[in-house]
Amino acid sequence: MRQILISLGAALAGAAPALADADDGMMNGYGMGGFGFGLGGFGMLLFWGLVIAIVVLVVMRLTGRGDSGPAVSDAPDPLEELRLRYARGEIDEEEFQRRKAALDK
Repeated sequence: MRQILISLGAALAGAAPALADADDGMMNGYGMGGFGFGLGGFGMLLFWGLVIAIVVLVVMRLTGRGDSGPAVSDAPDPLEELRLRYARGEIDEEEFQRRKAALDK
């Protein structure tokens, strides 16, 4: 995926000078009639950059490579979490022992 993005970026950067000099035959490249939506080559680069970014985000989301939050397997062990809370002083020893006994059942 990363190689595709690099290739697209290189192609877009290489085409920028040629596209910026393109003349559509209307008002010598000025105005809203051009492909750059009135911004010249920069507008076209911005447009295609947004299109490519949207396509990449959609593909990443569909393939499951997007950020969907922490996975269930990333959840800490309950006993380890209890130990951490006790170590941080959030619960006292009596509460720790009571909860540990409940987890051991």
